[in-house]
Amino acid sequence: MRPEITRIKACVNGGRRRDEHPAVPTAPDELATAAAAAVAAGAEAVHLHPRDRDGAQSLEPDDVAAAVAAVRRACPGVPVGVTTGLWISDGDTGRRLATVTRWTDLPAAARPDFASVNVSEPGFHDLVEALDRAGIGVEAGVWSTADARTLATAARRSWTRVLVEIMDGTAETADAILAILDEGRVGGPRLLHGEDETCWPMVAHAGRLGLPTRIGLEDTLTGPAGQPISDNADLVRHALTVWNAAA
Repeated sequence: MRPEITRIKACVNGGRRRDEHPAVPTAPDELATAAAAAVAAGAEAVHLHPRDRDGAQSLEPDDVAAAVAAVRRACPGVPVGVTTGLWISDGDTGRRLATVTRWTDLPAAARPDFASVNVSEPGFHDLVEALDRAGIGVEAGVWSTADARTLATAARRSWTRVLVEIMDGTAETADAILAILDEGRVGGPRLLHGEDETCWPMVAHAGRLGLPTRIGLEDTLTGPAGQPISDNADLVRHALTVWNAAA
């Protein structure tokens, strides 16, 4: 497997629908094709939201296994991660925990290397323990200074990555969150990114700070100047240009 992410992780689909952008991948073979193209464009890891046969986001082991195995075949040696978003289980923490616990039985080739867990969601600590038991790395999703303080007081002190996710804020917001994480001695590499309106500003700010970022159709449907983009690989190329220019 490749070393730690230094610049770009591709987030190839998220909860996006095909009617939002025609290049949104949903089926395992589509995810594999999109991931391979993004890696060829410079992405160092892939984050995806597995889907069921109807195209809905899914945490079911069979759906996770199909998506992860397909991407891993297309991108050998590249870390592959998935979401654990509580909304996928309709807010039911017990159902989410029970479903993710079953990932332990997945064969190694179909088990994610890491999973993102949002600090602000109920059931955070139990889910982290379940992922630990499954041998899956944990990316802690931090959306606010309150999340950063929560993570700073957690019993666990190190993470596969800490995702500083600026959904509604500025570079100053990101800096405040990063300062709390550092002051609290929260272990693990930081990755800074935004979404929609904050996406490109955070790519640039990550470059200024020398932090990795992420890009893909999950986070934005347009290029840095608001221009149309063709697919995830196109976004990766734009993001590397923006990141490098700011560095």
